[in-house]
Amino acid sequence: MARARQKDLLFDAFIYTILFCIMLVMLYPFFYVLIISFNKGTDSMLGDIYLWSRSFTLENYAMFLSDPKWYKALVVTVMRTVIGTFLGVTFTCLVAYGLSHRDLLFGKVYFSVVIFAMYFSGGLIPYYVVLRSIGLLNTFGVYVVPSMLSTFFLLIAVSFFREIPAELKESAVIDGASEFKIFWSIVLPVSLPLLATMSLFLGVGQWNSWLDSAYFVQEDWLRTLTFRMIEIINKSNIPREALGAGATTSGVTNYSLQVTSMVVSVAPIVCVYPFLQKYFVQGIMLGSVKG
Repeated sequence: MARARQKDLLFDAFIYTILFCIMLVMLYPFFYVLIISFNKGTDSMLGDIYLWSRSFTLENYAMFLSDPKWYKALVVTVMRTVIGTFLGVTFTCLVAYGLSHRDLLFGKVYFSVVIFAMYFSGGLIPYYVVLRSIGLLNTFGVYVVPSMLSTFFLLIAVSFFREIPAELKESAVIDGASEFKIFWSIVLPVSLPLLATMSLFLGVGQWNSWLDSAYFVQEDWLRTLTFRMIEIINKSNIPREALGAGATTSGVTNYSLQVTSMVVSVAPIVCVYPFLQKYFVQGIMLGSVKG
């Protein structure tokens, strides 16, 4: 018995060591970008920075926030994340609640359309033509309207809603509640894990998305933060030493501005994720396994 327990301890120690190494490998790139963002840009060009900032400065962030281009991009990204996530979660839940009724007329037809749309798409050009025909090109709506319905989360939400005890809805019907009242007052409050999971996924998707800004938007003020990052990353395809040629008197370079933008773009997700993680796992399991 003692020998078996000793083997278990050795096995656990081995597993934890492997996991710790994997954690270091995954976290160090983020940590490196963070310390470079707090280091003087011209000094970063010299290299040999591994654990701490050698020439600490806040000029990179001051330069980032003082540039109207970055500031506008940050505002647009925050707005599309907040509005797009709210509309995506709300509309997807409304459609899923309707489809969750097993006695829905033509319910199987609706499901077939959703499944077909999930696996097959018309391609980029038909998508562009559709956006142009409904007047979404070069507007803020192109960021939030097409993402209002997520077919993936629609199926998960339908399974989730079907697991809610029917007695809850029946008692509300007896009390004279309407379908919207049942959805708002009964279904949504008991679906917090699902809502948190959808909010996290849709919010991260909105925050990181840049293709729609590149393909469907020409107005400069509508550019997103990630698109600006792609712009500056493309500029950094030249050797790193050449980036220092554009250094300002404060020591800020294109490279230091690039890593600063990375930190700013990742920080909100890192701050929000720990609070939603428990709902994230619970929501995915309840919505998929029970279905």
